[in-house]
Amino acid sequence: MSAKRGDRVAPPGKPGGWEARFATSEAAKGWESLCQTARSNTWEAWIVLTERPAAPVNPARQHRLFGPLSHRDIGGRRLEQWQYEVTAGGRIWYCPDPERRIVWLVAAGPAHPKITE
Repeated sequence: MSAKRGDRVAPPGKPGGWEARFATSEAAKGWESLCQTARSNTWEAWIVLTERPAAPVNPARQHRLFGPLSHRDIGGRRLEQWQYEVTAGGRIWYCPDPERRIVWLVAAGPAHPKITE
């Protein structure tokens, strides 16, 4: 998705940190919804995902998914899938790729993902 006039400017990755990228268009749309509805919490999520995506300080808010949701194939690679709880209902699902230091956002939104209902 190319940025255009009037779009928000995404911050650059922190030197030595992780780069966050969208794995799906739906994740990009959901991210924007989270930014609009829970700006402070989404900013906190951004920091966590780009600094320590697989080292939770608060396991109640950030943890690996399990069962059939525990992994996802992205770009021909099988990666662990994690969840970050942004709000009581808002979630981000992501897959850290430690080899490339990329965090792939695969789902995001202000409500529980339908697949978990």
